[in-house]
Amino acid sequence: MHESSFNQQAFEIALEAVREQLPLNSPGMGQSPPIPLQVFDTLPSTNQTLWELLNQTATVPTMVIAGQQTAGRGQWGRQWQSPKGGLYLSLALAPKLQALDSSQLTMCSAWGIATALRAYAIPVSLKWPNDLLLKGRKLGGILTQTRVQQGQITKAVVGVGINWSNQVPESGINLRSFWQPEPSPTVTSIEMLAAIVLQGLLSGYQLWSEEGMNSLLPRYLALFNYQGSQVMVEGNPGIITGVTPRGELRVHLHDTPTPKEILLKPGTISLGYRSC
Repeated sequence: MHESSFNQQAFEIALEAVREQLPLNSPGMGQSPPIPLQVFDTLPSTNQTLWELLNQTATVPTMVIAGQQTAGRGQWGRQWQSPKGGLYLSLALAPKLQALDSSQLTMCSAWGIATALRAYAIPVSLKWPNDLLLKGRKLGGILTQTRVQQGQITKAVVGVGINWSNQVPESGINLRSFWQPEPSPTVTSIEMLAAIVLQGLLSGYQLWSEEGMNSLLPRYLALFNYQGSQVMVEGNPGIITGVTPRGELRVHLHDTPTPKEILLKPGTISLGYRSC
């Protein structure tokens, strides 16, 4: 394993500054003791490696960061392009949550990370169910995986990928290009970006675990960029009206014999990208 270009000491210094800028409601969360971190140059998948560590001696919470993934996966097994220059981070948690509500982990993570980035003048919005958007293009995504016993989640791994300086497809954007042609970056290194993402993830998780979906959902919807958008469902036109506490997409079908609202589970349809 080659030495990683990610500087762990720089990350720890950045994290101290980010904590002052974005304090958690419960100051001890994620800070005392520090979350164990393992950094790698290249991995097949940060989520996969973190699960392997949890099978050995790693405790919850634990974090893994890689400079590149060779077998990264997004939702529903889709390939997640993970070239060098991106941030690839996974965090292990132990939520008290029914398996049926697992989408709540993705929602609180997405909201927390987006809110943290917005505090640094990066106007991120949310695309259902798991994407982070910037200027209508994909800045990053989240993949949540869980272990379940008797209908209850016992452990969860939240994987996050953010485009920093890596090459991206036409539908994507990285932060370096966002700050051009007049670069005035509010985030100056990938280590600082990792600190912001971690603090945002912990902030969203804390809000959800302490106050529940009644507090989280309105905040999530405030950053959801597709409210009122038109969508086709099995040939029927509809309007997106929101997201449920279980992460289902609310769609009002208006051309059916009887207008009705339907709820779509993640993976049922894919929303396109649109300008913010």
